[in-house]
Amino acid sequence: MKLAILGFLVGLIFSLGLGISGMTQPAKVQGFLDFFGDWDFSLAFVMIGAIAVHTIFYRWVKHRQSPLFGGHFHLPTKRDWDSRLIFGALIFGAGWGLAGFCPGPALTSMAALNTSAMIFVIAMLAGMAVFHFANEVLSKK
Repeated sequence: MKLAILGFLVGLIFSLGLGISGMTQPAKVQGFLDFFGDWDFSLAFVMIGAIAVHTIFYRWVKHRQSPLFGGHFHLPTKRDWDSRLIFGALIFGAGWGLAGFCPGPALTSMAALNTSAMIFVIAMLAGMAVFHFANEVLSKK
């Protein structure tokens, strides 16, 4: 129960940060990605702040034996790039640029009953289902 409450609080803080930073506003995100037009650099400060916080806490956390609220750390072990990673990153980037949403801000925006966010999340879930179906079919060959 404590982990569920902690998870909820962390999610709440994260969603508040997304809202305050403007990441839930597709026009702001698309303005940030418009390098050759009317570029909105304000989200760069959000990214720089996130990278700084991550760097500081990662250095602290990597010296611990175990996480504060879990049995072990779940760190990535795969270090090589493959076509699935590159293709997935391209699809993610294209979707982010076209829609102005990525999964976290879209879910946060749904709380405000944002129709665009709801359409994005439905499309995202459909894409995930198609991927899992195609992955199953291709892995059987």
